[in-house]
Amino acid sequence: MSAVVSAADVRRSRVRLFIVTMLFLVTTVNYADRATLSIAGSALSKELHLDPVAMGWIFSAFGWSYVVAQVPGGWLLDRYGSRLVYAFSIIVWSLFTMMQGWVGFFSAGAAVAVLFALRLLVGVAEAPSFPANARIVAAWFPGNERGTASAFFNSGQYFATVIFAPLMGWIAHDYGWRYVFFVMGGLGVVMGFAWIKTVYGPKEHPSINEAEFDYIKDGGALVDLDAPKDERAPDSGPKWEHIRQLLSNRMMLGVYLGQYCINTLTYFFLTWFPVYLVKERGLSILQAGFVATLPALCGFIGGVLGGIISDAILRRTGSLTMARKIPIVGGMLLSMSIIACNYVDGRALVVGFMALAFFGKGIGALGWAVVSDTSPKEAGGVSGGLFNSFGNLSSITTPIVIGYIVAATGSFNGALVFVGFNALVAAFAYLVVVGKIERVVLKRSS
Repeated sequence: MSAVVSAADVRRSRVRLFIVTMLFLVTTVNYADRATLSIAGSALSKELHLDPVAMGWIFSAFGWSYVVAQVPGGWLLDRYGSRLVYAFSIIVWSLFTMMQGWVGFFSAGAAVAVLFALRLLVGVAEAPSFPANARIVAAWFPGNERGTASAFFNSGQYFATVIFAPLMGWIAHDYGWRYVFFVMGGLGVVMGFAWIKTVYGPKEHPSINEAEFDYIKDGGALVDLDAPKDERAPDSGPKWEHIRQLLSNRMMLGVYLGQYCINTLTYFFLTWFPVYLVKERGLSILQAGFVATLPALCGFIGGVLGGIISDAILRRTGSLTMARKIPIVGGMLLSMSIIACNYVDGRALVVGFMALAFFGKGIGALGWAVVSDTSPKEAGGVSGGLFNSFGNLSSITTPIVIGYIVAATGSFNGALVFVGFNALVAAFAYLVVVGKIERVVLKRSS
């Protein structure tokens, strides 16, 4: 009997698996809310008589505010903890999403201003989301599981397209564009309240047992990351000096450069890919919509697989550097297959190479695992915010650069070379610039 009791006592709970599932679900809703305007945009612009210039400004609003708010959002996470800041973020961005459904009550000029302002506010409210994801993974997962956990929550961005794009299209078609915002915003509010009821830090979660806590702590999880204020050191918390040190760290600068280039691929698929299919390859808009789900699905599969491969390498070699660099570099080199689309004529081959490129991008999208591996304990949110700021600058530059290339050449050939070149630069950044991947130790200011 005592042997049976002992075996039961040491059996680990699996609360961390529930935590990463919540991160995946929230990330899926996050990206679905970002996509509401692209789904509703056609009908909205027609009803409000908005020209392409006005829609272009509205589309850009999210990216500008999202980038600017990254570091402040990370500071809030380090100051007040992931659980409460993230819950507030989810509920607020969802309310702003719902409010976009009411812009139809304004005239065209006022509607542009109100919609632009609401998209700005959505960007600000979503800013803490991915830095919070990285902090929570760092707190809940040992090093040998962190790659898989990070890849899993990050794959929610692809899963959102697969699941919610058809749903939002059906809502817009049958009920009108306003209900896209109402439904998705309402879903986000529900998710926010579910988050606050179920997600806690490792020390506070009521369902974790001692065996699981010891397992993640001994494996390198930062279980004290969101400890209550009275348990922290008096001088703990984020400081401006932390930002300066992170920006002067060669490894982190290489990681930032790599993420900027990796996200260039992401924003090509999110913005110009459907236009490429229609203008360059002669598909109808309906066909392009269905075809776009295939690269997203391949990105989802590649994203999960990349994390599994990375953690398997870590368990076998014990080298964090090899475990993260091999999938990232290999995935980015595979993503360069997008250039092959310039040399084939068949639609099936074009879609196949695009899917292969996005699959490679998914495998290589381990940047958030690297953030969890490298961020200093006292500035994890700020570190994630800097990382996401650099990465999402491509949300502004990629559509503009590709637009100029297409306008100047009348073809997407140069645009695909530009995207493939960014994949090559990302591989170079991790091979040459990053060096050894290890947690940053900040120097105390005197």
